[in-house]
Amino acid sequence: MTTPTLAPARPVRPQITLSVVRREQLSPHLVRIVLSGEQFESFVTNDATDKYVKIYFAKRELGLTPPFDVPLLRETLAAEDLPVTRTYTVRKVDTIARTLSIDFVVHGDDGLAGPWADAAQPGDLLTFSGPGGGYAPDPGSAWHLFAGDQSALPAIASALASLPATAEGLAFIQAAGPSEILELAAPTAVQIQWLFGTDPAHLAAAVDAATWLPGRPQVFAHGERSAMKGLRDVFTAHGVQRSELSLSGYWAQGRTEDRFQAEKREPVGQILPVPEQSPSLGR
Repeated sequence: MTTPTLAPARPVRPQITLSVVRREQLSPHLVRIVLSGEQFESFVTNDATDKYVKIYFAKRELGLTPPFDVPLLRETLAAEDLPVTRTYTVRKVDTIARTLSIDFVVHGDDGLAGPWADAAQPGDLLTFSGPGGGYAPDPGSAWHLFAGDQSALPAIASALASLPATAEGLAFIQAAGPSEILELAAPTAVQIQWLFGTDPAHLAAAVDAATWLPGRPQVFAHGERSAMKGLRDVFTAHGVQRSELSLSGYWAQGRTEDRFQAEKREPVGQILPVPEQSPSLGR
């Protein structure tokens, strides 16, 4: 009789709690929260430009204090009272100022993290684990292609800022309207096109209709799930290889965050075939 080999358990990432230093209104629907605190040095950054953290939200009325031992809390709390997590890209880590910045898309009272960021005040606490991340621009690529909505804007902006001055590329960013446009640091040979409206098909159509640059691009496309499925087909038609592609759905139109996360394990939630999927293709 042989003893079955168990897959090693994923390491539990420590939780870090920082406090809000300031809140910045970047555009009507984008808020930046700048954080700092005694535990800043516990945040071990990485080189990914799409680095992200898992933020914990607990019901205030329960009086839970971080770090949250979720397995232990399951023994005493109802499922609806457990802390929940939301995934957000880290926009900037400033080791000199000892600050960490996270950008939140806000739409009134919709969602959980957005309303928290919209009402955040200096001194408010935020607990998270991480970072994760799986993408950074390859300086050896012939050119770079970026596509996403405002949920992907922090990662796209970070990637654009990290490119060498000689880099070439195309960037397509979808937002509600012209008031959402931000000034982004990028090489002069990277063309940035802002697309307005909420139709998920608009992003794929714009990328498909664009004049692609010579050579093979490295592609980063993250955002709304159906938009990413449309882009998947565009990239396939253009001959983009899996090794050249970081493609991920961050949210789904008409779905709550919890339902969207649950659907990631179902066929409707899969943008690329699961057996081939790598960490850089989803989060």
